[in-house]
Amino acid sequence: MPELPEVEVTRRALAPYVERRRVESVVVREPRLRWPVPPQLPMLITGQTVAGLHRRGKYLLWTFRNGTLISHLGMSGAWRVWPQRHRVPLPGTHDHVDLIVESACIRLTDPRRFGALLWHDAGAGDVNAHPLLVNLGIEPFDARFTGEWLYRSTRKRAASIKQVLLAGDVVVGVGNIYASESLFRARINPKRAAQRLGQVRCEALAVAVREVLAEAIAVGGSTLRDFVSADGKDGYFMLDARVYGRAGLPCRVCATPIVRVLQGQRATYYCRLCQRR
Repeated sequence: MPELPEVEVTRRALAPYVERRRVESVVVREPRLRWPVPPQLPMLITGQTVAGLHRRGKYLLWTFRNGTLISHLGMSGAWRVWPQRHRVPLPGTHDHVDLIVESACIRLTDPRRFGALLWHDAGAGDVNAHPLLVNLGIEPFDARFTGEWLYRSTRKRAASIKQVLLAGDVVVGVGNIYASESLFRARINPKRAAQRLGQVRCEALAVAVREVLAEAIAVGGSTLRDFVSADGKDGYFMLDARVYGRAGLPCRVCATPIVRVLQGQRATYYCRLCQRR
């Protein structure tokens, strides 16, 4: 599933082609995504200019004068850009939506159709009050996201720290890969109850989360099965993963075999020695 780094990589690839560009047409071939694509979408944004392309957690927010287009990539979705519109390939089975802008064709591909493309009208108020966004936690690159913030936010959380990171209501964007990697860097056992972490360890974890996510963005995210950036490039974060996907292999720090366990039906990877507490 595309997580924060993959969505941010997508946003950065798309932005030069869509920001301050006018939408010339919209083609919806398959409206049956996780929620139906609004039938009035072509009418709402055709002729409108994209004022900005932003990210909130794992959501892309296309802002227009009359509202915001909210996009989520689901399990296997991707936006692709073709700068030369006359060279756009014919749509395939899973190519569901095209946004034709002045400079390019922007295509949404989603084999599993778990993604979303929804409209939030400007008359409905701040888009951050939308039901999909209102309960999201703080952004990991927000200056307010500190060890103190993490400590205060987890005092009543008996769930494991790994599960709390994944929940997204304390901090957004720390998906399964990045949670395992961040906990390894902070030397924290992923099964430890969040409320049992002290301030010093919360500070180490906040630093690790920011470092891991920044590094993932810098190398294009993580390509597992489906994800490629909007410009067609793979992400290379997995090449340097310390624990994720390395079950049975020696820890890069102490050579202890990496362990794989299930937490909430999600795979967790960690080192029993480096993360014994």
